Amino acid sequence: MSRFVRLCETPSPTGEEAEVAAMVRGELESFGLEVFEDDAAGPAGAGCGNLLARLPGERPDFVLFCAHLDTVPHDGPIEVVLDEGVYRSAGETILGADNKAAVAVLIELAARHRDRPPPIGIELLFTVAEEQGLRGAAAFDCATLRSKLGFVLDQATDIGEVITAAPSHHRIEATFTGVEAHAGLCPEEGRSAIAVAAAAIGEMELGRLDPATSANIGLIRGGTSGNVVPGRCRVTGEARSLDANRAVEVITAMTDAMVWSASEHGCEVDITTGKLFEAYEVPGDSPALAIAEAALVKRGHEPVRVSTGGGSDNHVFVAAGLDTVLLANGTYGNHTHDEFVPRANLAEMLEVCEAILEGAAAC
Repeated sequence: MSRFVRLCETPSPTGEEAEVAAMVRGELESFGLEVFEDDAAGPAGAGCGNLLARLPGERPDFVLFCAHLDTVPHDGPIEVVLDEGVYRSAGETILGADNKAAVAVLIELAARHRDRPPPIGIELLFTVAEEQGLRGAAAFDCATLRSKLGFVLDQATDIGEVITAAPSHHRIEATFTGVEAHAGLCPEEGRSAIAVAAAAIGEMELGRLDPATSANIGLIRGGTSGNVVPGRCRVTGEARSLDANRAVEVITAMTDAMVWSASEHGCEVDITTGKLFEAYEVPGDSPALAIAEAALVKRGHEPVRVSTGGGSDNHVFVAAGLDTVLLANGTYGNHTHDEFVPRANLAEMLEVCEAILEGAAAC
């Protein structure tokens, strides 16, 4: 699928989506579709706004399909190779299948129906800044959608998995302020902000805390030189849980550890926490869930209901009261140099989307 290769080789880390968005827009407009771009670029910190296109169907109702345009950062250009039916990166970069595999499938879905209407109308939403806190979807006005049902293609696991639960995600940032001093001449006059941050981290429970909960410190920056007692240190971390209250409990414990360490060692700490998205569980009687599972069965897949530890635009749609589900789309190793997607999975996800349309039209 040459379209997929072109998409992946067009860089679009969060904040730099404009070029790939122009490519997507151009393809959709070549099919005779009108593409709307919202004003999410500013509030989302993105390179452009979200894109929305509609294909009228044989029925007046619509079904939403969503994918995001941005990727995680990467060093150097992406070169895609096809090795024994599997797309991979030729170099030490991500592939970009997250989420351009889904973008390619949705463009192909539109291409397939440019000369014949789908059984039900299609809304295609391509969001920006998903990789940095779902900011594009959060800035999108869901009230503009005409769809009653929606499907987000953004889970890096086997086709057939349907995500029915996803976590709350809380972020924590702290700046420790100590006292700088010459590390050789008068170290006793200093208070190491890095040492204080390390003591705080040592008090925290991190990693997999229980089957539904995780916590992490992922970034530490501090100091100015090896011969200076560091006066500042900045720490960034997170807590996630399928239980919204448990996520709050963990982030509170991380905050308490930071406050204790700063007080114990005579330093100051400035802490900021924030909830990026709220946990959700898809109700068992969700029409979107039923249609997705029926479509998978029709295509020969056994639907598997799973929970995920990750975030997706589906968090935003569920919070807005929409009946949407997150589907696995057969990509693997996302956010790593080992990312890959079998070519057959791209073709299969297109057929799954077609089966979803047929099922939605029959309801």
